[in-house]
Amino acid sequence: MEAKRKPDLDGVNILECGRQVVLREVGGIGLMVANLNDDFVNAVRCIMQCPGRVILIGVGKSGHVGKKIAASMASTGTPAFFVHGDEALHGDLGMITKDDLVILLSNSGETREVIADLPSLKRIGATIISITSNANSTMARASNVHLCIGRTGEADHLGLAPSTSSTATMVLGDALALTVSQLRGFTKEQFAVFHPGGKLGEKLTGKPI
Repeated sequence: MEAKRKPDLDGVNILECGRQVVLREVGGIGLMVANLNDDFVNAVRCIMQCPGRVILIGVGKSGHVGKKIAASMASTGTPAFFVHGDEALHGDLGMITKDDLVILLSNSGETREVIADLPSLKRIGATIISITSNANSTMARASNVHLCIGRTGEADHLGLAPSTSSTATMVLGDALALTVSQLRGFTKEQFAVFHPGGKLGEKLTGKPI
């Protein structure tokens, strides 16, 4: 019986493995860009017209991505926060009002905890945007606007670990946040108010914290 080939510890195979992961993720972002259409325009308009806050909802890796998107929006002029999809079912839906806009995150569009939030979100009357890889998913069909990242495939050797899909979702979230920020004429002075700390804050305000 042939022994399993050990990883090449001189760095050649390791480096190639790393490169392939990066290239797969870059390819996924390219596919997401190709899928951008008027739905993106509609999503941006919905955010611009929202009289309340933007709330990101997801679980698992999508939840981590949602926290980052919410933070990016908040620091660039769009009031936003994250609610965990499961915690939403246990009272946190009370943080959401009819004036708010909710962005649901799920690669499959069939995440049970997030789908379970939909009836209450509908009753509350919040505008719903979803970001998934399946335009025919339950979440996509229940949303006012759906943004499709495409069937990116994951970057790991098993094709299972959320990687390419989560990266594409995060980049799409950045595109929403920064497009809205530009359209609102968000300034460096306003950014400094929201981000006074760290080297970036020191650079903008001239005052270290």
